[in-house]
Parts: sequence; structure tokens; C-alpha cells
Amino acid sequence: MLPNLLSLPVRLILALFTLGAIGACVGATPTPPPTPTTPPLAESITFYNWEGDDVQSVMDAFTETYGVKVNYVPFDSQEEVVANLTAGQPYDLVVLEHDFFPELIAAGQLSEIDYRNVPNFKNIWANFRDLGHDPGNTHSVPFTWGSTFLIYRADLVDTPVTSWQDLWQLRSQGKIAMRSSLREPLGVALKSLGYSINSEDPDELNQAYQKLLELKDDIIFVDSYAEAAVPLLANGEAVALVGWAEDVEYAQAEGVPVDYVFPKEGAILWGDNFIIPASSQNKYTAELFLNFLLQPDINAQIVNETYYATANEAAQPLIDAEIRDNPVIFPPAEALKNAEVILPLSPETTGLYSDLWAQFESQVDQ
Repeated sequence: MLPNLLSLPVRLILALFTLGAIGACVGATPTPPPTPTTPPLAESITFYNWEGDDVQSVMDAFTETYGVKVNYVPFDSQEEVVANLTAGQPYDLVVLEHDFFPELIAAGQLSEIDYRNVPNFKNIWANFRDLGHDPGNTHSVPFTWGSTFLIYRADLVDTPVTSWQDLWQLRSQGKIAMRSSLREPLGVALKSLGYSINSEDPDELNQAYQKLLELKDDIIFVDSYAEAAVPLLANGEAVALVGWAEDVEYAQAEGVPVDYVFPKEGAILWGDNFIIPASSQNKYTAELFLNFLLQPDINAQIVNETYYATANEAAQPLIDAEIRDNPVIFPPAEALKNAEVILPLSPETTGLYSDLWAQFESQVDQ
């Protein structure tokens, strides 16, 4: 039984997902397939994950156990991942947010996972399985989840900070740092206007774009990892950051006096998944590595080093208590009131987001 602190946010997340239906096959009992021959292990595999999220001790443990070297390749954005997967780059295991699934599945870029090689999937909390972005978990295994909220220097601002709308007041007091991504900045503008972060209404999106344009001279784009973002808060170059739990943890560890708020319009929720690209030449070894990462002790080790909430129920008791009970990493229900999960968009709306974001980036660069 999970602690209540962990279960409440997850129920909120699940309420915002469309659950996939599980069909049943009816008919004569099929002839069991022949037992497959175990493929040989690859000498090495390539793991494509966020910059700064590599846990070398885990990769070394896999190498020691199976004799397979893990090459870690970092990325800075999900748009970079999609572009490289579409180009057929040779990765074997990739971390992918769920809002990018429809276009990659439609393009045949994601392999179907052979769960005979991933028995530790049983460790994934049942409420994270079979969600709308990948019914039946045909192409993915849930990995981590988290929230995007507002981090700020209370000692450098003279107004209360409670909402996304407050960013437009803070700009007169200093710069605002955020990641350059397709969904988060526009999502912040949408939420500040009272709209859904998953809006597909062109008029609402254009209003959000115009709203965001008001901040174009006040924004500093930062890389995804906390070590690049927090120093701007530390030296006062930025007074606020649209950030994540890892930013707060890093700031506190470095002695940077930051406060944070889950905005009253609603935080932005996201989820990462493991996928195996269709271009992988080492699918069996990648599935073996995936199964290794789902071991409770290994998964907990990842959480204890990266400070991201996990979808692995069996790992929960092994997570350090200071992480498991941290309200930034595992927010209480009240903090996630009005929160929304970033969901996949239609191809037409994705194109509109891309066009608006490209226009905005060009404005900021001027």
C-alpha cells in the first residue's frame, strides 16, 4: 500500500488521462507458438535520455551483470528526440514524453515491446498502465512523472507570487528564466488566460501567443538541467524560473534562497516513458536493459540520484524518505488543484504550436 502522499497526486493525474480499452479475444484456443530462441546479446547499446539524468552506477551495474556496455547520449529537448528518431538515428532505449506518441506511432518509429523479456513490468503501478497515449503499453513503459511550477527569489521581488499571471508583474523586477520548448511556455500563457494547456482552439492559441510576446524582452532561455538554470537565480540575473523539482533541490543544496509556488491556475504535469525505436538493431538487449531498470532496487537508485517521482510501485519502499516525503517531488493533492497533464495534440494543432513557437523564438532572438 502506497503512502497517501504518493497516491493523491497520481489519482489527479489519472483523472486527466483517457484510459485505453482492453479488448478480449474470443474464439478457439490458439496453438501455442514455438518457444523462441534467445537472441545473442549486443556488445553495447545506446541509451538516449535527458542531459544530466545519467546514473553511471546503474549503467555500470548492468555492464557488470550482462557484459553489455551502455553508451549514454544526452538530449536537451523532446523536439530534438523526435527529430532524431524520425531521422532514424541508432538509439536502443529512449526516454519520451507521452504527448509525442501519436505522430511517432503513426510513422512506425516505435517498436512493440516483447513483454516476455520485460517481466519486471509487473512492478509498474497499475494506475500508470494502459493510458490513452499508448493503450495496452504496446510501445512504452512508464518511467517518471513530475510537475512544472514557478520558482522565484522572494528576497528580490516585492509582490506576492501565487499564479502564472504574476510573471507579467515580475518582469518589471527582473528577468524570467524558462526552457525553450514547444509546450511549456505557451502552456503557461494559456493557463494564465484561464485556458487549457491542451487547447486546440486557434483563437485561444493566438491570444496565448500575444500574451507571451509581452514577455519577449524579459525571458532568458536556459538548458534543461538545473546546473544551467539555478545560477541565474543565484546571481540575481533572473528573479523567477518556470521550473521543476530538480531546480528547487539543486538551489537548496547550493544555498540559493528560493521559494516556489504551484500556481493557482494549475501546475503543468508531464510524464516520461521508456521506448525502443523501430530503428534499433539491438531490441532484445534493449528489452533486457529495460527490465533491469525496472528492478525495484535499481529504479529506487535512479530516483535517489535524480529526484524524479517514479511510476514503479515496487521501488517506493526503497526510495530515501527525504525524497519520498518531499512535497516538491511528490506534491500533495491541494498543490495539484487545477493541474493539467500535457496531452497529445492533433497534427493540425501541433503544426500551429510549432509555427507560433518558431515565431516567438525569432522575436526573442532579435
